[in-house]
Amino acid sequence: MAVARTILITGATTGIGKHAAVTLARKGHRVFATGRNLEALGRVVAEAATPTLEALRLDVTDAASIASAVEEVGRRTSGEGVYALVNNAGYGLAGPLEEVSDADLRAQFDTNFFGLMAVTRAFLPAMRARRAGRIVNVSSSGGRVSIPMVGAYHASKFAVEALSDALRMELAHLNVRVVLIEPGPIESEFGNRLVAEVEKYRRQDSPYAPIYARIDAMKSRANAFAAPPDCVTRAIEKAIVGRWPRARYVMPFSTRLGVWLSAFVPTFVLDAVMKRAIGLHQLTRV
Repeated sequence: MAVARTILITGATTGIGKHAAVTLARKGHRVFATGRNLEALGRVVAEAATPTLEALRLDVTDAASIASAVEEVGRRTSGEGVYALVNNAGYGLAGPLEEVSDADLRAQFDTNFFGLMAVTRAFLPAMRARRAGRIVNVSSSGGRVSIPMVGAYHASKFAVEALSDALRMELAHLNVRVVLIEPGPIESEFGNRLVAEVEKYRRQDSPYAPIYARIDAMKSRANAFAAPPDCVTRAIEKAIVGRWPRARYVMPFSTRLGVWLSAFVPTFVLDAVMKRAIGLHQLTRV
């Protein structure tokens, strides 16, 4: 194995974060699995069944929680801090932008964008002092291509992409590499949370009622194409231990191909395909 690293992963109680935490710890890396739910973190530690995985409570939207986590990591590592920070915490807000509330939109950015930057800013001083480290931001292929009905989520991921591009250049002189991970559909609890968010807006008198009626079918179709989380964990590991990691890792291959093709397809064609896939073409024109 490559040199064992000390890694902190946010949002490690489910999905991609959990899989990465367990897998990397079993490979010998020292992993701090973090999240808001200590009971869920306990289950992750039990599943990993290795002393190299440690649980730590961290709410990325709470400044006091972030400060406490930094202090605790410093204590447990004798002031060394973490070599790699994996910013994975996040969720998807779905619904037509016309009907998404300001409060929900702000909450989406608080977790996916502002929380990511707050955690990065908090753990960066140790990397600066060491003049070495990795910041791995789990974005999404949805940070490159936006689809209707998930615009708020895509907006937060587009923002993460811009932030990461700037950070990559700003921190290069410190030998701190910033890497973006851009998964497509992955087997996780993400889809269930997405549908739960949609349910908050579903109502019979909505002009988007026909779209709401198709949500379960769209979820099933997306799940059919979902890839196992292994491919994401492999990309995260490459971003951490690779000598010259790429700026972006897109996975699985079908998603990589789709993102590449979208850059060459005329916008009006892409719009038509997206609208038909979601069912927007069925809405009555006024």
